[in-house]
Amino acid sequence: MPAYNIFRRGLLKGTAAATAFAVFNQAAAQTGAAGKGGRSDPAPRELHGQPVPEPPPEKSAGPIRPGRGSSLAGKVAVVTGAARGIGRSIAVEMAANGADVVALDIAGPVSTASNAAPATPEDLAETVRQIMAYGRRGESIRADIRDIAALRAAADHVEQTYGKIDIVVADAAIQRWKPLLEMEDADWRDVIDNNLNGTANTIRAFAPKMVARKSGRIIVLSSMQGKHGTRDAASYSASKWGILGLMKSAALELGQHNITVNALIPGLVDTALTRYDARLSEAIRETGREASSSPTPQQAWDARAPTVALKVGWLQPDDISPAAVFLASDAAAMVTGAEYEVTAGDSAKDI
Repeated sequence: MPAYNIFRRGLLKGTAAATAFAVFNQAAAQTGAAGKGGRSDPAPRELHGQPVPEPPPEKSAGPIRPGRGSSLAGKVAVVTGAARGIGRSIAVEMAANGADVVALDIAGPVSTASNAAPATPEDLAETVRQIMAYGRRGESIRADIRDIAALRAAADHVEQTYGKIDIVVADAAIQRWKPLLEMEDADWRDVIDNNLNGTANTIRAFAPKMVARKSGRIIVLSSMQGKHGTRDAASYSASKWGILGLMKSAALELGQHNITVNALIPGLVDTALTRYDARLSEAIRETGREASSSPTPQQAWDARAPTVALKVGWLQPDDISPAAVFLASDAAAMVTGAEYEVTAGDSAKDI
């Protein structure tokens, strides 16, 4: 083929490509223009010439915009169990994404029915320090979630101080490792009272503030141990299963007030709640292996990691908090009554 023809063919291909690119850019610009304050698909929505109803703006995630799944600018959040672990991570992650955050925790002993050392006032103060390091307003409130009067007083204080409450995260929990038939009354009762009743108290105390404003996001923390049984931790599993029923019921009741209610379901996460011998032994036994009463963390990791899709023994609190930010964001306007599992793939083994 003569060199001229080769050049001409290449020129024509280039011209066609340039034309197509220009047409694409023009279409994209038109779509983008329509998307600013409107839909990404600007064509009329109709069936047989009849318009298809659309939800009002307050009942929609709205138009596409950068950061809508992560921006919490102008929001006010309350996070229970915020002194450490997943609660602290969620509180700080929300501050990092623009929210003012009130960190609520008992910051002291909860019950003899807890294998973890209690959080301290210093832990809670560190959470507030990290919140404020992002330039957001933050403060701590020491309260027991089993005391609904204390929670209602906290709700009044937050509303008076910050003007509103947009987001509530109910994270506070304790865990007891003891065979069901060996449990003392407190091993059962105190776990249920704190985890399940305390979560219900949190919703009952703070949701009325949201109902008055016809807007809000409530996020409760369940657990994969609430999705299946756990040997020697029946009270914890029962409490976390109950939280799922509570969440779905609250979603049905509060939806009419434009309030969403969802559950985060972490897999095994390395926190003070799980960082002790009994939990590591159970992590190994769950894989079908025998375990000593005091395995090393490395032994537990090596036994468990191969059984998880992403091949990690456990997650970190900071792996859970981004999902909480999404559920609290404007992008999650149509997400309610849902269970969001963050498990590194451990949930892929469940039905």
